[in-house]
Amino acid sequence: MADKKLNDANWEREAIENIALTAIQEQKRNRFWSIFFKTLTFVYLFLILFYMLNWIGGNATRSTSSHTALIDIQGEIGVDQVNADSVISSLQEAYENKHTKGVILRINSPGGSPVQAGIINDEVKRQRKLHPNIPVYAVVEDICASGGYYIAVAADKIYVDKASIIGSIGVLMDGFGFTGAMQKFGVERRLMTAGENKAMLDPFSPVNPKHQVLAQKMLNEIHQQFIAVVKEGRGNRLKETPETFSGLFWSGEAGIRMGLADGLGSMDYVAREVIKEPNVVDFTSHEDFADRVAKRLGASMTQSLFKSVSLH
Repeated sequence: MADKKLNDANWEREAIENIALTAIQEQKRNRFWSIFFKTLTFVYLFLILFYMLNWIGGNATRSTSSHTALIDIQGEIGVDQVNADSVISSLQEAYENKHTKGVILRINSPGGSPVQAGIINDEVKRQRKLHPNIPVYAVVEDICASGGYYIAVAADKIYVDKASIIGSIGVLMDGFGFTGAMQKFGVERRLMTAGENKAMLDPFSPVNPKHQVLAQKMLNEIHQQFIAVVKEGRGNRLKETPETFSGLFWSGEAGIRMGLADGLGSMDYVAREVIKEPNVVDFTSHEDFADRVAKRLGASMTQSLFKSVSLH
């Protein structure tokens, strides 16, 4: 009987020890995985932060040797892609670096916002006045049309590939009209406004001749601004013809003959043979995701009405 009680006590003690040991082991596992995932999250966030800082600033500002500063203007010019803030930031960093011997604007853009292009053009000219000993050259890759060319003419010289597309000095406003489809499907447009011109260019309303005249007047005004900027930038190098400002575009080779560009040359060629500094450092700045979202939100109302006005 005593042996039975002793065995029962031993069994209970072993069971309690096993339960306690299992609980301890489970706690250790939970603690291990908790630490592991926290560490993994920390490393992940650190890598993102490191990547973003490197992406925004790059190694350009830390350059301590003589170099040619490169600024890329790639894509459509506007709030979402190539915008004035990022290009101006790049220009300022490039010119403020005492080792910069020259600046290259490498352009591959079909155009875009006349406002953003105009602000960039003004800043390039301002930096040229502040730093007359640091030349700035535009180097065209595939295309430098409309807003892209608006920026390029601010440079000291423009270099192209013989097959580049250059020109398209004009302004457009595009859209659609759905009144015919609405009539076909029996859709009634119910629009209320305060202000007789508030619904100007509404795609769901018939064309208003007065609004059409007003829009054309605005386009002509922007076009004349564009023409003035081109004439100022190119000066007597420009061989003007009736088609120069008609919105047509040409190959790089033809553009040289017309005075729209100065010569053939790639980025490497201009850095090596023109600036005489083959060491190229990229000063192109990029906005982070938060900045881009904030700008989109801030510009959404304006873009919804005027996004069709562009230098394309």
